[in-house]
Amino acid sequence: MHAERPLYRSDWVTLSLVDVELPSGARFDHHVVRMPRDAAATVMLDAEERVLLLRRHRFITDTWGWEVPAGGIDDGETAAEAAIREAVEESGWRPGPLRELGRYFPSNGLCDQAFHVFLAEGAEHVGEPTTPDEVERVEWLPLAQVPELAARGEIGDGFSLTALLWARASR
Repeated sequence: MHAERPLYRSDWVTLSLVDVELPSGARFDHHVVRMPRDAAATVMLDAEERVLLLRRHRFITDTWGWEVPAGGIDDGETAAEAAIREAVEESGWRPGPLRELGRYFPSNGLCDQAFHVFLAEGAEHVGEPTTPDEVERVEWLPLAQVPELAARGEIGDGFSLTALLWARASR
């Protein structure tokens, strides 16, 4: 990379034009999305092998679907702390001890944001979600039902699909 020029900047995202040179010597401009925060998600499982999922609407794609609790990592916060905070805010459930399943870049050819995925065996109900506009419904659904929900398009976001796949693979 030779240079980077921001085209648009906000508190949520920066779109830049980057002057890139490949190992072959080819050189070109490439658009890059810079995110100021990484994100963290928690897959919460109970003793009955049920997973806590949130039913929500995403206006960007105008779709409804089931998702795991997830959100941005705030300044000064670890990925694990963010995963717990987001779970409590969005679901009203505090995850049990977390085990990190992995970290990945969902679109590394375009965006620098990393996603951190955690698994919690058990959770404690601590109240109602504090972000009610974000979630229509909170339910414990059988983990074994996840492939069927995904096949029907009821789990369609990459963060949840990857997190649930890792959780199932780790069992």
